[in-house]
Amino acid sequence: MDCKQEENLVNCKCTYPGCSRKGICCECIRHHLANRELPGCCFDKEGEASYDRSFEHFVKLVSEKKV
Repeated sequence: MDCKQEENLVNCKCTYPGCSRKGICCECIRHHLANRELPGCCFDKEGEASYDRSFEHFVKLVSEKKV
């Protein structure tokens, strides 16, 4: 399967300047899950910008109906 990195970048919410995985969703998901996190695309703009990608932060945002 070919990576659709350019297509993925259109919807990528990652704001981390040095991210080498931007648009490479399979690598991004693998990286974050290995660190007990969710990728930035699971969060709203404010949640992603906090760089707190923890499961706990995600649950908090869901309970506040922000995602």
